[in-house]
Amino acid sequence: MAFVDEARIFIKAGNGGKGCESFYQDKLTRYPRPDGGDGGKGGDVTFVADKSSHTLLDYRFKQHYEGGRGGHGSSKNFKGKSGKDIFLRVPVGTIIRDFETKLLIRDLVEDGQSVLIAKGGLQGRGNHDNRRPLPPGQGEAKTIHLELKLIADVGIVGFPNAGKSTLISNISKVRSKIANYPFTTKQPILGVVFPTEEQHFIVADLPGLIEGAHLGKGMGDKFLKHAERTKILLHLIDMAGSEGRDPVEDYAKIVKELELYSEKLSSKIRVVAANKMDLPEAKENLKRFKRKYRKEKVFSVSAQEKEGLEKLVAGLWDILKAAKTEA
Repeated sequence: MAFVDEARIFIKAGNGGKGCESFYQDKLTRYPRPDGGDGGKGGDVTFVADKSSHTLLDYRFKQHYEGGRGGHGSSKNFKGKSGKDIFLRVPVGTIIRDFETKLLIRDLVEDGQSVLIAKGGLQGRGNHDNRRPLPPGQGEAKTIHLELKLIADVGIVGFPNAGKSTLISNISKVRSKIANYPFTTKQPILGVVFPTEEQHFIVADLPGLIEGAHLGKGMGDKFLKHAERTKILLHLIDMAGSEGRDPVEDYAKIVKELELYSEKLSSKIRVVAANKMDLPEAKENLKRFKRKYRKEKVFSVSAQEKEGLEKLVAGLWDILKAAKTEA
């Protein structure tokens, strides 16, 4: 299933049904009696956050949604049926904006959270009880911009081929595509990590960053926005420099990209996972790294060999618990 995190759709609530203007008269009735029933109310359009939904793909293929029209009233005071309400399900973490004004309508961050976007038109009034008939109301119409920002406890960031896909596959219940070439991960991937049998947290494998990501290079800005939802940023560094890179410089470049993208990202809790420690070059590079970044919390791991992963998971869980207590 393709991952789509933006969409633009047109929605319209249903129009109200017409009221009836009629008069009842039989051979025993001297004067006709007004008995026109009211029309039905138009159907509303509501967005609902659904944890079983993970992409906005459906809204790329279908972009027009309309609530049901209210039924028309009829004689003998019969009221028209209300129009069918429409409930549009979106992933948890979807931001809903008015496309024309760019104003935020609602940020749906919890499963089951909902927001009424367009109200159905009022029912037309019939002439029963000697009332003056009134025309029905029109349903509201809007163009809506949907944007999905994944909600995760830990966001894994790092340059291409740092080992993010291998790491998330080995610490969580997810299987990410793994290959020895850049940009294996084309979209954010969520995984569930269980530090204990009863507890869990969510990690997001964010596609590899490159210099200039905050400007959109390599679609970096598309991926960095998902990191804004996380509580912890886990910087995965290829400490062996196996791609001919300098791990000390890599970390500085990633931090700079986050700072240039947004202050919100730069202020998040940072944890470093020094990866590929099974390779001989990694040990000397780690010494240089720790001399340069003395205050950073560093975990030595080998995602490929599954070494140090238990300590990393336990460390992340302790930080998350502490952050939750402080909040």
